[in-house]
Amino acid sequence: PCRKVDHQEECWSCTDIICCVLFMLVITGYMVVGILAWLYGDPRHVLYPRNSTGMYCGIAPNHDKPNVFYFNILQCATATNIMAAALQGLQCPTTQICVKSCPSDFWSSLTVYRRLVAQESVLLFSGVSLVLMTVTLITLTLQPPPTSLSLSDMMNSFNARDVGVRIFADFASTWQWIVLGLVIAMLASLLFLLLLRFLAAILVWVLIIGVLAVGAFGIWYCYNEYTLLANSPVTYNNVGFTTNVNVYLQIRDTWLAFLIILCVVEGLLLLILIFLRTRILIAIALIKESSKAVGYMMSTLCYPIVTFVLLLVCVSYWGITALYLATSGAPVYNVVALNASQGDCRSITGNQTCDPLVRNNAFNSTLYPTCPSARCVFIKYNTEGLFQRNIFNLQIYNVIAFLWCVNFVIALGHCTLAGAFASYYWAFHKPADIPACPLVSSFMRALRYHVGSLAFGALILTIIQVVRIILEYIDHKCRAAQNPCGRFLMCCLKCCFWCLEKFIKFLNRNAYIMIAIYGKNFCVSAKNAFLLLMRNILRVVVLDKVTDLLLFFGKLLVVGGIGVLAFFFFSGKIQVPGSLFRASELNYYWMPIITVVVGAYLITHGFFSVYNMCVDTLFLCFLEDLERNDGSAEKPYYMSKNLMKILNKKNKQPKK
Repeated sequence: PCRKVDHQEECWSCTDIICCVLFMLVITGYMVVGILAWLYGDPRHVLYPRNSTGMYCGIAPNHDKPNVFYFNILQCATATNIMAAALQGLQCPTTQICVKSCPSDFWSSLTVYRRLVAQESVLLFSGVSLVLMTVTLITLTLQPPPTSLSLSDMMNSFNARDVGVRIFADFASTWQWIVLGLVIAMLASLLFLLLLRFLAAILVWVLIIGVLAVGAFGIWYCYNEYTLLANSPVTYNNVGFTTNVNVYLQIRDTWLAFLIILCVVEGLLLLILIFLRTRILIAIALIKESSKAVGYMMSTLCYPIVTFVLLLVCVSYWGITALYLATSGAPVYNVVALNASQGDCRSITGNQTCDPLVRNNAFNSTLYPTCPSARCVFIKYNTEGLFQRNIFNLQIYNVIAFLWCVNFVIALGHCTLAGAFASYYWAFHKPADIPACPLVSSFMRALRYHVGSLAFGALILTIIQVVRIILEYIDHKCRAAQNPCGRFLMCCLKCCFWCLEKFIKFLNRNAYIMIAIYGKNFCVSAKNAFLLLMRNILRVVVLDKVTDLLLFFGKLLVVGGIGVLAFFFFSGKIQVPGSLFRASELNYYWMPIITVVVGAYLITHGFFSVYNMCVDTLFLCFLEDLERNDGSAEKPYYMSKNLMKILNKKNKQPKK
């Protein structure tokens, strides 16, 4: 397929085929890993607690007993048992049974049990049983407490489940208003982007003048403070070094330094404004043109939903695969003497395997009659098989494939939006020459011809991110060493790779735009985009900063306005006539406020990311238009009349 771009027929073909094949192989392997993890893994290991025999609490046959009861948790807390559990993968060496609910009262017995601690969840991972206590009370008593003392009364302020229930109740009573707030945020974001078509120049100049006005006010204030302290005897020699910053504000020279700095900054801003005024006008015109493009292709504003869904699929697949990999392997049970002092337990070495589901009922009487405390106890998960021995390697593969897929999804979004907006710019008669369904056409074109190029760029970024993860891991492990040279070197490496990642993201973004315009491979597109931007570096800086300033102001306006509105509503300061909602009935009114603010930010960021991509695409098309065309009848400009007016250019009329 071909289309006319810049007076030339640009024909598409598959690009970076080798990388495309490699990406497909990795995805196929990723699917195989997921299938194997699903076959060997069992997420019940981390979702349900176990009793001493390894049976799950909360599912059949203990479906009505979701909690696990520890008879003497002090045995789990001793240093010897902790070390033994860590080295051998043993559970806590005390009897554990499934119960319907945790006891609420202290109780005493003639046995050694002096205290009871119940917990509601035990998460068991491969090799080692990790006990995560969601509700834990440590109260050591030598004598039984009074029977009137209730454990539930002491745990009210620490009951996480009760807090969760209250939060859920708040969401249940306010979800309609939360959705309404998010809809308002969506409409406000859309309205702001569309109004930029008419108000971009006003907003930009208001913001620029506002910055200059703030600087002028700072200069006046510093000069005023400087004159007021004219007779002050306090100097730096008198004060010396102090952590009280207010002392330095009583020194006249401090305000003189502030005054000089602000004057220099204000002068630089005025010079930049004078010499770059034309480029600022170009940036404003491109922003207006971007608003027109978004207005003609409103479907582009919905594309962030596609990206969100694809990213959600990637994250879910990675999380589920990691969970199943971590829980792969059949459980192993050994014969353990819970109390070796009772009877003759010398025959129990701890290596005898057993099956609690088959032989537990007749276990003590038939096999070990001299050791009444012998039990068939869950020890660990089997790690002998080939699949189980490579769990760590498969987890690494899971992470790398996940990062590559995420970066590919983001690259696909950039290329799709760039192709749609490029079709707008290269339409000579707008909007008549804009192709039908430009977003869908660009999406299908990217999937059909440019998977390899997008995967290539995503792979480069993934490698850098993996290196950053390794550096973070090494830094975390070596942090206790406190080696100044090593810490300095590690800090430099982390900073360098952070900068490299930012640069690669910038380069990839513009490379995807060039791929969408001309259909070249990744390396050629990245080189052409980089050289094009370097030849117009001042325009790049001005446009980038002006766009960032506008979009930051828009985010602040939308998110801040929605947040303030949500605060006044959910705190009860604003009442809706005829509404059944009562703010006084909320347990935590700040939870729906936080939800609305976070949701509004995500919605605003999604809309503005589309707009930002539109500005970047039209900017590259504009630079290509300037370099390739001269306004003649054979090579007319595709830019808007406003841009041609700013640059003092025009298209020559063809001779009749």
